[in-house]
Amino acid sequence: MNPHIFIGLHLESDIKGDLKGSVREVNVKTGLPATTSTEMLELLDDQEHILGVKFVGGDHRLKNYSSITTVHPEIIDGRPVTLVIESFVVDVPEGNTQDETCYFVNALINCNLKSLADVSERMAMQGPSSTR
Repeated sequence: MNPHIFIGLHLESDIKGDLKGSVREVNVKTGLPATTSTEMLELLDDQEHILGVKFVGGDHRLKNYSSITTVHPEIIDGRPVTLVIESFVVDVPEGNTQDETCYFVNALINCNLKSLADVSERMAMQGPSSTR
């Protein structure tokens, strides 16, 4: 599993460490209210398809942000699909409401999920050798 291949909110990242506990320095795309994010991989389970990430720094307002993403194969209307569930916790920044914070984080998650879907579809079309 390559946990940073699908993240669509950054231009480049530098990973320091080996898997769990690894820290990624991210340069965020223009247009978002941040330019950097430092993220730590807290959990990675290839067998159970679970990814846990915590934001540990950066110039964004998502303080104490932590998320767990799980991936589940499903059959819907007779077709095989993949269900991706992401849950998160985050402090509400001063000057914002809980609803505003959740709306912003949900927008980020939706962007990441769209990127994940695009990469997954591209990889499926290219075949098994494209998993790097």
